[in-house]
Amino acid sequence: MLKRLFALTKAGIQESLYFRLGTFVTLFANLIYLVLVYFLWKSIYASAGTDIVNGMSFTDTMIYLILATALFNFLEMYVVWDMSRSIQSGKIILDLLKPMKFKTYTFWSYSGSHVIMFFLTFIPTFIVVMIVTKGAIPMGINLLYFVISVILALVVNFHIEMLVATLCLYTESTWGINIVKETIVLLLSGASIPLAFFPEAFRKVVSVLPFRAVYDVPLTILLRKEGADNLSGVLTFCGFQAAWALALILASTLFWNFSVKKITVNGG
Repeated sequence: MLKRLFALTKAGIQESLYFRLGTFVTLFANLIYLVLVYFLWKSIYASAGTDIVNGMSFTDTMIYLILATALFNFLEMYVVWDMSRSIQSGKIILDLLKPMKFKTYTFWSYSGSHVIMFFLTFIPTFIVVMIVTKGAIPMGINLLYFVISVILALVVNFHIEMLVATLCLYTESTWGINIVKETIVLLLSGASIPLAFFPEAFRKVVSVLPFRAVYDVPLTILLRKEGADNLSGVLTFCGFQAAWALALILASTLFWNFSVKKITVNGG
C-alpha cells in the first residue's frame, strides 16, 4: 500500500516539475499580492496613529500574513475544480474503478505538489522573513510542533474540500459554491486578516470553527502566540485540530458514500 502511495507522490512531483511555468507564474502572482498587502497594512497602521493595533505590531502582522500566504500555497488543493471537470468529462468513472479508495487516491495525488510547493514557497519565504526580521520567528521545539500542526491542517483542509467537492455529484458544476468556500476559508482561517483584528464577539465564534485549524493554529504555534508558548497550549491547539479532522473525516466519508450512489455522468 505504501508503495502505491509513494508512487502517487512521485508522479505528483514529476508533474509539478514538468509544468514549471505554471508554478513560477503562481510565485510571481503571490509576490505581487504580498506587495499589495504590505502597502495596505502600512496605510492601516499609519492611519491608526499607533505602533500596536489589537496587540499586534506592523512587523507581527506582516510576518503572520506573509507566512500565511506561503502556507496557503503549500496547503491549497483543487479537489472541487478537478471533481467538477471529472464528472463533466466522465473521467470520474475511471477514477472510481481504480484499485484504491477514491478519497485516498485523491489525497495522495496532491501530495507531490505539496512537497514541491513546500520547498519552493514556504521554506524560501521562511528564510527571507528570518533574515529581514533578524530572527523574529522563534527557533526551537516549536518548529516540530508546527510540522505536526501543518499535517493536521492538511487533513482538515482536504476534507473541507471533499465536502464541497461531493456537491459536484448533484450540481456537476460548483464554480460559484467553490468561490464562496474559498472566500469563507481564507477569511475565517486568518489567512487574509489575522483573527486578532476581528470584533471580540465574532472572534469567539470563529475560534471554534474548523477554518481556524487550517492557517491560524499552525501560525500561532510557529510564532508562539496566544498560549502556544508552552506544551499545554500546543497540545490544546493540536487537539482542536485533531478533533475537527476526525469530525470532518467522518462527515465527508458519510456524505461521499451516500452521494456516490447517485452519480450521473453525461446523462447516464
